[in-house]
Amino acid sequence: MEFRETQIRKLDVTNKEVAEILLKLQVPSYMVEAKLINFYDIPPLKDTVETLQNCGEEFFGYFIDDDLCGAIAYKMEEKTLDIHRLIVQPNHFRKGIANQLLSFIEEQVEGIDTIIVSTGSENKPAVEFYLNKGFTIEKLVQVNEQLSLTCFEKKIAR
Repeated sequence: MEFRETQIRKLDVTNKEVAEILLKLQVPSYMVEAKLINFYDIPPLKDTVETLQNCGEEFFGYFIDDDLCGAIAYKMEEKTLDIHRLIVQPNHFRKGIANQLLSFIEEQVEGIDTIIVSTGSENKPAVEFYLNKGFTIEKLVQVNEQLSLTCFEKKIAR
């Protein structure tokens, strides 16, 4: 059995090469969600290297050896951490990468008392994931005739 090194590290998305690698991870991941929710006009599929570089989010990547296999991005507003992206390369689904990224953020980011996140309501795997991780459904938002979002919240006890 070969040993593969895994680690989570901060990504500087303002670096063009990092943004390019991240985009190559993001597009296939969000294509899976688009298929699940039967809606392809989601903002992450419209991102470019430049929009990623200027999004203002903090990014952490999950690496196996030197390959970026997952990422999480968020913004802070006072004591609320707002997850904007939690993405995994589709050939690495169901390996615990999203779980490890979420746990890492919960443990490493100082001064948070609430985490919020939203996903397409028809993205059943994501909805189940957040419910299993202790999030509660705060509201449903009907974006348009084709798209509904489920908004989650989790209180952090410190």
